[in-house]
Amino acid sequence: MKTVDRMEDAIERVLLTKEEIGERIRQVGAQIASDYQGKKLMMVGVLKGSVVFMADLMRAIDLPCRIDFMAVSSYGSGTVSSGAVKIIKDLDIDLHGYDLLIVEDILDSGKTLHYITKMLSDRGPASIRIVTLLDKPERRTVPLTPDYNCFVVPDEFVVGYGLDYDEVFRNYPHIAVLKPEIYQE
Repeated sequence: MKTVDRMEDAIERVLLTKEEIGERIRQVGAQIASDYQGKKLMMVGVLKGSVVFMADLMRAIDLPCRIDFMAVSSYGSGTVSSGAVKIIKDLDIDLHGYDLLIVEDILDSGKTLHYITKMLSDRGPASIRIVTLLDKPERRTVPLTPDYNCFVVPDEFVVGYGLDYDEVFRNYPHIAVLKPEIYQE
């Protein structure tokens, strides 16, 4: 990765500001709260990218819920999914009877979420739904549609608000397109 002194120097353009993101998360959180009334909600964050989104989303859902995290890998340090999903950290509790809401930063090819959803469904939850901050439907290679999504984004390499390139830029407060010279060799 090309070294930069400031994150702004690596950004081609901002797609979504932190204010736009916050407003949309409040809207989606209200919808989820309405849909999950009377249910046993467990939010499952997919590490590391979902952390910022999940923290804001769970505060926007006015319901009691449990949370847990999974760590999976399918990218390594590249920009294209390897297709192979490796579970690095699994869930800690029995899922029987819970209504799972898988929280993901970006739904791209769908391979990772397809794998996770299938694996978790074998553990007996009452239901499984997916919420994603960003959706890139034109990149989908498996039949998967999020139940909730905040934004559809173009097929460009985006970072910020939890999304990274080679573990950097997660702390950038907006969603932005990364300059190609940063990630192209």
